[in-house]
Amino acid sequence: MNTVYFRATKRIFAVCAAILWLSEASAEPAHGISMYGTPALPPDFVSLPYARADAPKGGRITLGNTGGFDSLNPFVRKGTVPWQLRFFTHESLMGRSWDEPFTLYGLLAESVEVPDDRSWVGFTLRENAMFSDGSPVTVEDVLFSYELLGTEGHPRYHSLAAQIDAIQQTGPRSLRITFNTDNRELALLAGMRPILSRAQWEGRDFANAPLADFPMGTGPYVISDYEAGRFVELTRNPDYWGMDVPFRKGTHNFDSIKLDFYGDASVLFEAFKGGDISALREFNAEKWATQYDFPAISRGEIVKSEIPHQKPSGMTGFVMNTRKPPFDDWRVREAMIQAFNFEFINDTLTGGAQPRITSYFSNSSLAMMPGAAQGQVADLLADFAGTIPPGTLEGYALPVSDGSARNRKGIRRAMSLLEEAGWTAQDGQMRNDSGEILSFSILLAQTSSENIAIADLYVSALKRLGMNVAIETTDSAQYTARTNEFDFDMTTYRRALSLSPGNEQRFYWGSEAADQPGSRNWMGVASPAVDAMIDRMLSARGQDEFVAAVRALDRLLTAGRYVIPFWQFTEGRIAHIKEMKFSDTLPIYGDGPNYMPQVWWYDPS
Repeated sequence: MNTVYFRATKRIFAVCAAILWLSEASAEPAHGISMYGTPALPPDFVSLPYARADAPKGGRITLGNTGGFDSLNPFVRKGTVPWQLRFFTHESLMGRSWDEPFTLYGLLAESVEVPDDRSWVGFTLRENAMFSDGSPVTVEDVLFSYELLGTEGHPRYHSLAAQIDAIQQTGPRSLRITFNTDNRELALLAGMRPILSRAQWEGRDFANAPLADFPMGTGPYVISDYEAGRFVELTRNPDYWGMDVPFRKGTHNFDSIKLDFYGDASVLFEAFKGGDISALREFNAEKWATQYDFPAISRGEIVKSEIPHQKPSGMTGFVMNTRKPPFDDWRVREAMIQAFNFEFINDTLTGGAQPRITSYFSNSSLAMMPGAAQGQVADLLADFAGTIPPGTLEGYALPVSDGSARNRKGIRRAMSLLEEAGWTAQDGQMRNDSGEILSFSILLAQTSSENIAIADLYVSALKRLGMNVAIETTDSAQYTARTNEFDFDMTTYRRALSLSPGNEQRFYWGSEAADQPGSRNWMGVASPAVDAMIDRMLSARGQDEFVAAVRALDRLLTAGRYVIPFWQFTEGRIAHIKEMKFSDTLPIYGDGPNYMPQVWWYDPS
């Protein structure tokens, strides 16, 4: 029996025989696993509901990215990687259905089993699962992958590794992962880790491998060609092992997907208009309404499709780095929010068509309720009443301006807050008692023309307050490197959230991630209350308890004033060549890399 241990002490996990027997007796192999309740699809399901099981295979498409890339390894922190890559080339033991809040179905694994308390999870591999070179996927590959990712992989994999007590091979094609934490989501997360080839990476430097040494996967596509910084060609593997697996039926239908890279969004848009790009996601409602009227659309060669969804808004906006002044003071952060004239900026850039994000989980049943905290939410927050941000318990809402360019009310409120924080206007400049001018920079990627436009409008208001604010643009590689190291004052931030938030929340805003390079806790949240709400969310035994913990977390993050929210995207907008088709049945999560192009197909007729 092969065993991999993750704890530094290397101790053997042991339980008494009676408890082990009871735990095993309550676990039965199943085709899927859900966070709460049972999977919606039966064991004999044919395909995912939003995929066409008999979708034709064929066709070539080209998708466009901005910036460049210097790595083809999406599983390490080093380098800039084409973001789509890991969705096409690699697979995990289980696959996620995007038509349920959080449910997994068998992919590399044919079955999963868990006890009632979810203290462990077991998987049995499919006998025919194999890597793109034809070698079989073994239990040894799985054990190796979990240890490699947990030690040398991207920090997003480290949290799960720290909560694994042991991984054991339990049969020729089966294994068991035992946890050291009361966290019901871990059984699902364990099924979602990418599986790598032990033969390829054992004894090699995984974290610092050169561009040409990209990881081999089990997925439907392989990298067939690339030129650093310019393009990546993905070709569908004709010998793909999983084409008859129900989870894969009707997916990954294009013969070839090329990822082309452009200097910025404007150049990319022109390439799309010129026919060099097959599909383009549009996030600006006004641009969608006014600029998608070029000849190819008039001729019917390009189709505009709108994909609604039911997922939370997530958070998009300017994030403030609380690790250093002046943003370590909540009053300064609130002043920044008051000075941001959302109604005017939204009208100028989107025609006012897109509603504002009002909290991290807005637009969903998980969102904090308006007004003072009530019921379970209030009870959860009560123990932290003296340490949490103002407005958390009483209620917090974003300011609303009159839509005029001046935003006098917001500017007056910002000025008052800055004075409370020790900043006063002296000779037209905002200074503290030491005479220092309130100065900071907004770091932006050169490719993000819309964010630059937002920043230009915002900075003009901040300068009226006497601040010394600069917009600093950099290339994609430098932007990634600096944000990984939290080397910024303010920058743009986008964090998508699901209907079943879980362990990833620690990586987004848990205290341990605040100073962990490469984490998504860009704002530097280090709050015992936030940590406690995440813990309660992960240990919840029922839906009501879970929702209360998420709503309490939403209050803490929103009232923490870490991000100046922009507008939300209530539907996906995709312009695409007429040959690209999709099913009339849409997933509740709407568009995303697991939707377009994964379940679309090519129809030349």
